[in-house]
Amino acid sequence: MRDGASERERREDPRNPWRTVSSRRVYENPWMAVREDQVIRPDGRPGIYGVVETRVATGVVALTPALEVVLVGQWRYPLDRYSWEIVEGGADPGEDPLEAARRELREEAGLEAARWSDLGGELHLSNCISSERGVLFLAEDLREVPAAPEGTEVLEVRRAPLPEVMDLLDRGELTDAVTVIALLRLERRLRAEGRWPGGA
Repeated sequence: MRDGASERERREDPRNPWRTVSSRRVYENPWMAVREDQVIRPDGRPGIYGVVETRVATGVVALTPALEVVLVGQWRYPLDRYSWEIVEGGADPGEDPLEAARRELREEAGLEAARWSDLGGELHLSNCISSERGVLFLAEDLREVPAAPEGTEVLEVRRAPLPEVMDLLDRGELTDAVTVIALLRLERRLRAEGRWPGGA
């Protein structure tokens, strides 16, 4: 699960003030792992650093021709609250992130898309405790297919006009980081293409 720069590259980067002495995995399940590193801190003292390792996260903005965004509502256990988000998931080991995004769009929203594009490169989500990387996509030319949510998911799916979705974002009612970043990147893309509702 360890992604990004190799251990050697990290050691040799002159900007890296940390030195890893040893590393051990202390917990693992199918979705995440926790490792604990014995380190020499930037101040020269010994310490520990705990890192959460995960699969590559994917986020999909599914956009209709009428500029409606497909939102998925679900209960988020760690926060103990309900959350409205874009379609999200994770790539299985060795799975291409785009294929994972296609799968999640089918499973969660019951949709397939004929047109896909990326929304601006890699994200690092909570990079002080996690190595999790995220990749965002825009899905267009949608068609309905049977949904197949996982046993851990009780989902509500709705389509909302883009201005309404951005208003929810501005009011702080959409709080999921992947969703917020994806919608802001979408706004920049549509404005640059002259497709933003009401023009510039």
